[in-house]
Amino acid sequence: MSAYANEVKAYLERYQKEVDGSGLLDPHAVAEWAYRKGLHKPSISTVIDAIAADISKVFREEYRTDPSGQRYRAKHAVRSKQGGKTASLWADIDDERAPREHFARSFSQRRQQIVGDCFQLKTDVDVYNDKNPAQPPIQIPLDFTLDVEELQLPYKRKKAA
Repeated sequence: MSAYANEVKAYLERYQKEVDGSGLLDPHAVAEWAYRKGLHKPSISTVIDAIAADISKVFREEYRTDPSGQRYRAKHAVRSKQGGKTASLWADIDDERAPREHFARSFSQRRQQIVGDCFQLKTDVDVYNDKNPAQPPIQIPLDFTLDVEELQLPYKRKKAA
């Protein structure tokens, strides 16, 4: 674990002792507390990273509607390593200048994120079930085919009409 992560863990423990012993943690409340106590002083790169994260959030949340009524995400990112850092480049799905390869990579990366999330969910459910053998096991189906088809039905009907 990095020195930075150890610092965060240390003031997090202090926060839990001094402010909130509920066991529930709001990262914004912890960050505000740490900043006000002088325990966390952001560097200029931290500030720039925070602004860039805000910009990325705006990009991620921009949706449009196609002529059949389907909402789609307008901007898509591709993550890649540049030097020792991971960078994201964004492109607008309606920008004809944006290369097809960008979107193919973006969609593939998003699919891998979903696979990773499903793997972690399955692991978490398995661990919970193993730790609670007296309870009926929680079942989480990971085949989303029918879920996706059901959500697409209204748009398929519009196209057929």
